[in-house]
Amino acid sequence: MSNSIVENQTKQVESFLQETVTAMTHYLNHHTIGSLLGEAEEGNQPYYEGLLATMRRLLVFCEEGLDACRVLLQSKPFRKGAAERMLYKIYHQVICEFFSPKHDQWYENSRSAYTGRNAIAFHMAPPPSLKELIRSLEGKFQAMREELEYYETDYQTKMIQSQ
Repeated sequence: MSNSIVENQTKQVESFLQETVTAMTHYLNHHTIGSLLGEAEEGNQPYYEGLLATMRRLLVFCEEGLDACRVLLQSKPFRKGAAERMLYKIYHQVICEFFSPKHDQWYENSRSAYTGRNAIAFHMAPPPSLKELIRSLEGKFQAMREELEYYETDYQTKMIQSQ
């Protein structure tokens, strides 16, 4: 890929991560376990704690990716190789973590493409506000996943060829 394409993708990812960080930070700053329990008639405190922990973990990955994008975009000349490695890392740490979080608080329903429904399914009933946040982010994450999938196969191909 040319430098300009990788640089434009880095700008897209930076914009996506800025929007995501803003939405998640706002949510996490305004919601507590108590407020989440108050949203539902039968809230599950341990599950809600896990949901918030997963959101905080994802937020940290998003913030780190955003910082990396900004550093690369400010460097002159633009470092294509470093940007490709960073986009690969963002694909794995941010995008994959969203669709398949480490502690399995939710999962991606692989049948969603056939049903036209949202891909994220929860193991238990989440608080309505958190469900709405995930739904609002899901389309953006899906679009970014499609944009960055190239780096998954490209990076693996380069690693195999270098051996």
